[in-house]
Amino acid sequence: MAGIVLTDASPLIGLARVDGLGWLRTLFENVWMPVEVRREVLAGTGPDVKAIEVAEIAGILRVWPASSPDYPELPDLDEGESACIRIGLAYEGNALLLMDERAGRALAHESGLRIAGTAAVIGMAKSKGLIPSAREVFTRLHASDFRISASVIDTILHRVGEG
Repeated sequence: MAGIVLTDASPLIGLARVDGLGWLRTLFENVWMPVEVRREVLAGTGPDVKAIEVAEIAGILRVWPASSPDYPELPDLDEGESACIRIGLAYEGNALLLMDERAGRALAHESGLRIAGTAAVIGMAKSKGLIPSAREVFTRLHASDFRISASVIDTILHRVGEG
């Protein structure tokens, strides 16, 4: 298991839409969000924001207790992705980043960080018995306008025996 799990905004939004934020405690124990991510996900209103607020209050999500480092410069990424990568690189143990955006994932991977996206978290939830059907969760997520590529979904469904 990772020493720390850091999350960007997209996985939080996706999991909020399928009532999956609670899975994070079982899967990872502690999930940290940089202040930049917190600011991004709580900027709006609506059920996603409310679910993320409730998860923070419940201790499922925690705000990283320090400022994110200024280095390396990551001008092509948004603040949340940059903060996750910088904290992950500065952390002295193993870090796992929950991140969906292709550019951020590529930079994190090139930097030697481990990455999992929303789809992988859904697959982990199925593997741990937290949900009866990953396919049903992907269907609900897709209906909410949250997009994950069909090939990624197929890969996860095969991995969890629903392919």
